[in-house]
Amino acid sequence: MNDEPVGVAYRIEDLAHHSGATVRTIRAYQDRGLLPRPERRGRANVYADAHLARLRQIADLLDRGYTLASIKELLEAWDAGRGLGGILGLVAEIDGPWTDEEAVRMSRAELDERFGGSPDDAAVAEAVELGVLERVPGDGEVYLVPSPQELAVAAELYAAGVPLSAISGHLRELRGKVEHIASRFLEFTTEHVFARYLGEHPPSDAEATEAASLVRRLRPLARQTVDAELARAMRLFANRHLRDHLGTRQPHGPMDGTRSVELPVATTRAVEALVGAGQVAAFVTAAAEREVQARTLDQLASNHNNHNIVDETP
Repeated sequence: MNDEPVGVAYRIEDLAHHSGATVRTIRAYQDRGLLPRPERRGRANVYADAHLARLRQIADLLDRGYTLASIKELLEAWDAGRGLGGILGLVAEIDGPWTDEEAVRMSRAELDERFGGSPDDAAVAEAVELGVLERVPGDGEVYLVPSPQELAVAAELYAAGVPLSAISGHLRELRGKVEHIASRFLEFTTEHVFARYLGEHPPSDAEATEAASLVRRLRPLARQTVDAELARAMRLFANRHLRDHLGTRQPHGPMDGTRSVELPVATTRAVEALVGAGQVAAFVTAAAEREVQARTLDQLASNHNNHNIVDETP
């Protein structure tokens, strides 16, 4: 007689109930090879705890944005003994919070008090659309504030006299620029750091663990760089703005010899392909100078020709 404990046996309806998946979804996962076939006991199909654990793994990876095709490849690597712990650790590292801030709850009355005391339904709706506030299901008078710091900045600007509509418009513009910076930093680190982990197959358990460690090390760098550059730019432009408004024209320092110009991403990449990423600024500068010189020469020639025509007139 076998004294080994027998695990829980589930019918497909029971498995659906415990996992949150539908019976139809479970069968679809089986057909696609994501879920092992059940054990046949007499006339019934029986599922085990391993099936329930696999369904929960699939649901977790789907929530993190993985496709069924990529999930299948990850699970096949796990089944082949390559390990999934490192992959899930990497996923958790990337998907975890990228800030030390903790979300707080705030009542509608508290929000109104922070912003002058007068209810403004339109401003609240726009804040929800922007993700500055999140509605709490089942409680229309309480909101989740993902970034109390961001809300505090808005409150300070409002108290200083900036209209809420201008604050939300500024946030939309700022968010687009910050997302561009984040995208470029990700492309940069992927090219120079993480490319070796992005082959045709998922990284091994050890490689994924190493990549997760690198994510932890590099995570604060983008923010630190942006903080430093923002402080430099704010000092530069605040001083320039003050001089312009006070009418005191002081000689520009070396930092004033350049001006940032936004270029379309497609144009930047095309120039990088021609001259390399480190020579984009020099190439654009040279091209602009050549264009200016060409137009100057054309203008000089045109003026000379017009002068000759006047002289030849009887």
